[in-house]
Amino acid sequence: MIKHRRAFIIGIKGLSLTKSEILFIKKYKPWGVILFSRNVKNIDQVKKLTDKIKKIYKDNNYPILIDQEGGRVSRLNNIILTSAFSSEYFGKVFERNKFNFKYHLEIYINQVSYILEKLGVNINTSPLLDIRKKKSSLIIGDRSFSSNPRKVKTIGELFIKKFHKNRIGTVIKHIPGHGLAKTDSHFATPVVKKSLNYLIKNDFYPFKNQKSIFAMTAHIIYQKIDPQNTATHSKKIIKLIRNKINFKDIIISDDISMKALKFSVKISTQKAFKAGCNLVLHCNARMSEMIAVAQNSPILDNFLLKKTQKFYKLINN
Repeated sequence: MIKHRRAFIIGIKGLSLTKSEILFIKKYKPWGVILFSRNVKNIDQVKKLTDKIKKIYKDNNYPILIDQEGGRVSRLNNIILTSAFSSEYFGKVFERNKFNFKYHLEIYINQVSYILEKLGVNINTSPLLDIRKKKSSLIIGDRSFSSNPRKVKTIGELFIKKFHKNRIGTVIKHIPGHGLAKTDSHFATPVVKKSLNYLIKNDFYPFKNQKSIFAMTAHIIYQKIDPQNTATHSKKIIKLIRNKINFKDIIISDDISMKALKFSVKISTQKAFKAGCNLVLHCNARMSEMIAVAQNSPILDNFLLKKTQKFYKLINN
């Protein structure tokens, strides 16, 4: 049952569940599972994997995520090549011809959604709504739609709408905005020094009032708002996301094992929930870390139960 699950998401090691992973899932009951390239060989293999996960829960709606942005972040390359379809590609088509853009977008999202449905995947951790900035870390780069906040917001809204129409949940990221980061948060802690007023008008703007059910945090310190904590660990930033950016649904941490967080996985998990994240994400499939996340993740509260049902309604429309 949904109400007995815990508020975290895990990755798995390979193309099928190991015995230890099956035991872990049965014991700790993660809210969802996320897939990466290491888990994808072909359609039949992935469908067997997702069916197995859903069978454990006896829940055909069980949340299965994948990180399929297109461009550099394409986990489906063994099935379909989408490396040409970066966010930058769609941004340029949008600028050249908005009429043609709608056709490009519809064809792309319909094809990706079709494959995800065949795989048994129901959430895509896309679109990325970070603004492209000069002299910033290349971790964003062509993953961004544009350097113009309004264009990023508009294109992002269309991506969300199209995926939702195809009964695929979306995850906007990296809220409240990763574009100004000069270092890669996988390896170090980025610090953004711009004023709150600047950030509200620029980097935070594309996220405002978006209709995605899920949003993923940025492991970034916004010095003028909270000089001590990354967004993932900051009550001030989570409050800002709720009240200023007006995101009212499920907030997922970015991967809790990333080096931007200068704590153990256990402490990082505790701090994320204390700050106001609803779900903690752990990706590398290391069992010792997964257990630490699981043991420090609460049972779903009423907010998460209600929002999970909202997601189930979306994918069953």
